[in-house]
Amino acid sequence: MFIHIDRLVFETIIGLLDFERDRPQRVIVDLEASYDYDRGHFINYADIVLHIENELKEKKYKLLEEALLGLKERLHSHYPQLKTLRIKISKPDILADCSVALSHNWEF
Repeated sequence: MFIHIDRLVFETIIGLLDFERDRPQRVIVDLEASYDYDRGHFINYADIVLHIENELKEKKYKLLEEALLGLKERLHSHYPQLKTLRIKISKPDILADCSVALSHNWEF
């Protein structure tokens, strides 16, 4: 089974620059995860959304790289049945002419 979370949008403190540390900015998170479904043992996608928001809001990461690794650790520790995980974090408002993002894929 695959879980898809597309365009999860919220505001958080993330980034290195002074103005990024002063006020929350909009981020967009996309996630795809796979696991072996066994009747009655499912992964609740609403819980994953809460984990993503809580991790990024609590930790206030400076680097997207560290945010990706933090999300991977949190999600894999809560859901050890994950087989693969792909996360993308976008910062759509940081540059005037484009949206920037970082992503990573893991196999467990």
